[in-house]
Amino acid sequence: MADDASLAQARSFFAEELRMVCHLGSESVVAAFGSVPRERFAGKGPWRILHQGGDGYWSTPDAEPHWLYHNVLIALDEKRRLNIGEPSLWAFHFDRIGLRLGERVLQLGAGSGYYTAILAELVGPNGRVDALEIDEGLAQLAQRNLEGWPTAQVRCADASRPIEGRWNVIVAFAGATRPLDWWLDALDSGGRLLLPMTGANFRGGFMLRLDRRGEGLAARSAGWTAFYPCVGARDDQEDAALADALKDSAGQQAMRSLRRDRHDKNDSCWLHANGWCLSKRELH
Repeated sequence: MADDASLAQARSFFAEELRMVCHLGSESVVAAFGSVPRERFAGKGPWRILHQGGDGYWSTPDAEPHWLYHNVLIALDEKRRLNIGEPSLWAFHFDRIGLRLGERVLQLGAGSGYYTAILAELVGPNGRVDALEIDEGLAQLAQRNLEGWPTAQVRCADASRPIEGRWNVIVAFAGATRPLDWWLDALDSGGRLLLPMTGANFRGGFMLRLDRRGEGLAARSAGWTAFYPCVGARDDQEDAALADALKDSAGQQAMRSLRRDRHDKNDSCWLHANGWCLSKRELH
């Protein structure tokens, strides 16, 4: 078995690789990925790793934890294709969203708690991470895994049902067809939201970034992505509208705001739905 020193070195190399691959500017993001032990959240090895290039899952040669310190997805439930997600994806987004010490974070979908721990490292001892996980077994596992991070709390809950609180940052770890009203209402002044907007057929779509500016919400696309679906945050009609909108890549890049006022569809609408719209109109 690898000793503590060699594992610490593996984590350090892993974090430095993420720095280069993702062009990370935040030292705290690099430090968080270099300090949280991924093996604590992955269960017993050997582990099943998902190769997204086409040949599916494969097993690590043995149960040495150093195999986990690469930019790979680790199976939590292979039958459901539920994984600990790709480190480079989340390192990139955590860096760009600018998580700060003392902030309050709402995580929608905790899994086994690995990224919950990363978030807790980023907001520090005076911050807080509230994580919702709909799978009871995973929620219990995540809370046990997070014993070393007292500022992170996991509850078994459906993220489509409102809970009390306001947060500086809301991050969804499952794909939706719209940002739910209560998520938007729970975003504090100056708050930021990351939401994978994904289609039902292949889970693909884009990462929606929202920034609260006064009463308004600035919106932009933060890149292509694919995710496990978010229970309670999907609608067949909205899925069809999203699939149609995604055909207009130029319009996606021109997105500037999220509108919640009812209005007729016009040329400024990129994704127009019932009671909300991703618009090319600038915030005023």
